[in-house]
Amino acid sequence: MNIEKSEIYKQWKSDCERIRSGQFGVSVTSGNEALRNRRIAKARKDYAYFVSTYFPHVARKPCARFQTAAAGYILRNPGTRAVFEWARGHAKSTHMDVFIPLWLKIQEQPQFHTMVLVGKSADSAERLLADLQEELQYNELYTADFGKQMKEGCWADGEFTTTDNCHFIALGRGQSPRGIKHKGQRPDYIVIDDLDDDEMCRNRKRVADTTDWVLTALFGAMEAGRGRFIMVGNRISQNSVLANMVQRPGVYHTRVNILDSAGRPSWKENYTAAEIQSLRQYVGERRFQKEYMNNPIVEGTVFRSENIVWGDMLKDLRQYRQLVCYTDPSWKSSAQSDYKATMLMGRTPDGYFHLLKAFAAQTTVTAMIEWHYTINTWVDGRVPVLYFMEANMLQQILVDEFRKYGESIGDIIPIRGDTRKKPDKFARIEALEPLFTQNLVIFNKAEQDQPGMQTLVEQMLCFERGSRIHDDAPDALEGAIYLLQRRFGSNNPTIQIPTSKSSRKY
Repeated sequence: MNIEKSEIYKQWKSDCERIRSGQFGVSVTSGNEALRNRRIAKARKDYAYFVSTYFPHVARKPCARFQTAAAGYILRNPGTRAVFEWARGHAKSTHMDVFIPLWLKIQEQPQFHTMVLVGKSADSAERLLADLQEELQYNELYTADFGKQMKEGCWADGEFTTTDNCHFIALGRGQSPRGIKHKGQRPDYIVIDDLDDDEMCRNRKRVADTTDWVLTALFGAMEAGRGRFIMVGNRISQNSVLANMVQRPGVYHTRVNILDSAGRPSWKENYTAAEIQSLRQYVGERRFQKEYMNNPIVEGTVFRSENIVWGDMLKDLRQYRQLVCYTDPSWKSSAQSDYKATMLMGRTPDGYFHLLKAFAAQTTVTAMIEWHYTINTWVDGRVPVLYFMEANMLQQILVDEFRKYGESIGDIIPIRGDTRKKPDKFARIEALEPLFTQNLVIFNKAEQDQPGMQTLVEQMLCFERGSRIHDDAPDALEGAIYLLQRRFGSNNPTIQIPTSKSSRKY
C-alpha cells in the first residue's frame, strides 16, 4: 500500500497541520532566554504545567490528580512494573503513550533510549506511534525549547529515531520483539496499550497464551528486566491479560473508575456528575460497569434474557387474587447510593405473577413516595392494594414521610412495614430463578419501555454473587413475590417448584 495515498496518512497530515497552527500562549520565537530556561526548568518538575504548556491543542482540560500522580510515579521509578487500569475516556493512551514519554525524554538525564509501544494489532500500534511523531516533528514550542527532534524513519514503517538517538518502535500483539536493539540499547520503556479485546477474552487459552507472550518474549526484550514495563487499559473481562498482569508480584496498580468511591467524577476537571449519569442511563448498567467502572459483568449468570417474559396483563384488575405494591427504599439520594425500587404485582387465579408496574431510580424520597400515588391513581379504587415497605429503624423515618406527604394532599396511603427476618439477599433473589425458568413471572409488555422496567431487567441480568452492581429492583421484586406466595401459596399447586422445567406456557 502507498502510505502517502492512504486515508490514515491524510488524516495524520491534517493532524500535523493542526498541531503546527496550535496556540501555545507563549511566543515560540521569543528571544528571551531567561524566560525559556525558567519554562524548561518548571516543565521538568511540574508534569501538569508541562502538559498544559506544550500540548494545549490536545489537553483541553486540566490534568486530573490521578494522571499527574501516575507521571510522578513513573519518573521516580525507572524499574517500575505497573498496570494503570483506567476507565474509558480518561486519556490513558494520551498520557502513557505520548505525554509521559515526552516528559521523560526532556529531563536533564533522559529517562529512556528505546521505547516499544504495543497495541492489539500492528496497525493500532502504528497509529498510536503516529501521535508521538506528530508532536516530535510539528510541535513548535517543544522543538523550540528542546531542539529539533526527528532524525529518520516514520511511524508508518513502524519505527523512527530522534536526533538524540531515542528509538521508537510499534508492535502488534504477538509480534516477535526478540532482538530489538538500537545502537546496542535494548528497550527500556515498554507500554502495552489496550491489549485485550472482547473476542480474545472469550477464549481462555488465547488470554493465557497472550499473557505468556507478554511475560516472556515482550518483557524479555528488556535487558534482564531493566526499564519501565507498563500496561494500560480498562478491565473489559475478568478473563483478560490486564486482570492477569494485575496479579503479578511487585506490580504497581491503580484503578480509576469514572466515579470514585463517593460517587464523584474521578476527572472532575473534565466530567460532571450529570453527564455521567446521563451516560449511565443511555448505555445501561451492565455496559457502564464494564467500560467505565472496570467491573465487567457476565449477562445472565442467574437470570437469562430468554426467561424474561413480556405479556398482556389481565384486562380487569378485579380478576387478580391480590395486588401487592412492595418498596425497597434507600434514604440517600446521591448518584452512588442504593436505588429506590417499587413494584406493583398481581397474582392470577392460575398462579402466575404479573408485574404491572415497576419504578427504580437513584432519586429522592419525595419522588419515591409519588410513585405510590401514581400507582394509586392508576388502580383508581378498582381493587384493594396492599402497600408494603422494608421495616427497620431507618425506614420508620420514611413511614413518617409518607404520612406527612399524604396529609399534605389529603390522601394517606396505608403503607405497612415488612417485618420479615430476611435471609441472605443473594439467596433470596436467586431463589426466584425457578419461577422465571418456568415462565411463571410475566412482565407487562405495555410498560416495556418504561425506565423502571428497564432498570429492573438490567439489574436482573447483571445479578451474580460478589457483583458491585445494584440489586435493589430485584430485591423489591422478591419482596412482592414472597408476600403473594405467602398469602396464596398453600392452596395453589402451580406455584410449587418442581424438579424439572414446567411445560406450561403463558
